Amino acid sequence: MKMADMPRGRQLETFVASTNYDTIPEEVREAARQALVDYIGVSIAGHNSAAAAPAEKTVARWAAAGNARVILGPKTNPALAALANGSMTHAYDMDDTHSQGCGHPSGPVWSTAMAMAQHYGKNASEALAAFVTGYEVMARLGGGGTYGIGRTLQVRGFHPTSMVGRMGAASAASALLGLSDDQIGNALGAVATTAGGLLGSFGTHGKPFHAGKAAMDGILCAELAHDGFIGARQLYEIKGGWLQAFLRDDKYDIPDLDFAAKWELLETGYKRFASCRATHTPAEAAVLARPMVDGRPIAKVVVYLDRTAMVTAGRLDPKTGLEGRFSIPLCVAMGLTGTSLGPQDFSEATLGRPDIQALLKKIECITIDDQPEDETHIEVTLESGEVLKATSEIPFGDPRRPFTWDDHQGKFQELVAPVVGDTASDEIFALLRKFDETPDSLEKLATLLAAKAD
Repeated sequence: MKMADMPRGRQLETFVASTNYDTIPEEVREAARQALVDYIGVSIAGHNSAAAAPAEKTVARWAAAGNARVILGPKTNPALAALANGSMTHAYDMDDTHSQGCGHPSGPVWSTAMAMAQHYGKNASEALAAFVTGYEVMARLGGGGTYGIGRTLQVRGFHPTSMVGRMGAASAASALLGLSDDQIGNALGAVATTAGGLLGSFGTHGKPFHAGKAAMDGILCAELAHDGFIGARQLYEIKGGWLQAFLRDDKYDIPDLDFAAKWELLETGYKRFASCRATHTPAEAAVLARPMVDGRPIAKVVVYLDRTAMVTAGRLDPKTGLEGRFSIPLCVAMGLTGTSLGPQDFSEATLGRPDIQALLKKIECITIDDQPEDETHIEVTLESGEVLKATSEIPFGDPRRPFTWDDHQGKFQELVAPVVGDTASDEIFALLRKFDETPDSLEKLATLLAAKAD
């Protein structure tokens, strides 16, 4: 039977069981290395951040035995390491995205692949293949674009990174455990029944926790399946499964799984700003408008957005730096005032600035149903009556406007060097750049990431 003719659950099992390093094209391996560089960079930056520290402290206090490394922390069991690492990855909301809507894949999936490979003595090639496997599952279950699964989950109040991230994590963990098709189906059935993650927690530590908990649950469910757990293997079918339970109606597009069609990893986007992806084209448009304003007094700013932008980034009056990451008005105000939108810029100090507060009161956001996703138009009306216009259609870092390796290295050094120093930053980047091509790179990376812990 061709895979496309199989039930959806069976397609997932077959893909996870049959994917290995040799079946992955070099172009996709290179994309996985880029994702790894970004993952480690944002995780080191997020280490001990306010949003990640509670998970790190809890994991340290539990003191569970294991060989999985918490980044810049102790060794523990893989589920707890993945909880801590996934939380720090997503702490500044600067981690990777999937252009078709599944959320932020590396937090759940690289956290799982790295922790499981370290704990079970796998090599870098096996870890990379497990990441690709989990990413492809996560992206298909949460993809489809503007009217697909991930975007519709958002409209319904759910966070795709949490909802389908745990399915990607379970797939990666299952691959590294070498589970049979039946065991993979049981692991995926188990993890489907844990699905959750509410958009209402955005602007709190709950959003980074979503990525870490997805990784933790994925590992837990794969381990359970390894030890005989029986899961509901029908939960990935269209009727009677998790899609119907969470989405409730038929007003969405369900993409075919079709693993042979393309590699979704090539649809990865990377972030320039430390804020929700929906804020990026508004911020870029504001940056473009700033030199036209040239310091002249502003009377009003109108921001025209696509239909989904305000769902995740619609906080009109943020009170904390965390809330500010999900505020299009704040990001526009920051762009118009020349504020860089880096991890440390989203703070109470920024929110309290008189120029920011004055601009926030003048910004109006309008959503346009048929405006393309990611497209933003800004109209700045000056007190003189002059109207200035700026547009951003594709955010920098999107696969249609991709990062180069130089861009990845620049972002990595900016995030990592302040934490571990220039020399260690360069050494870690060089190792990650050739991760699966370097003997013992997994062990070398674990040693480098233990530099401040042991």
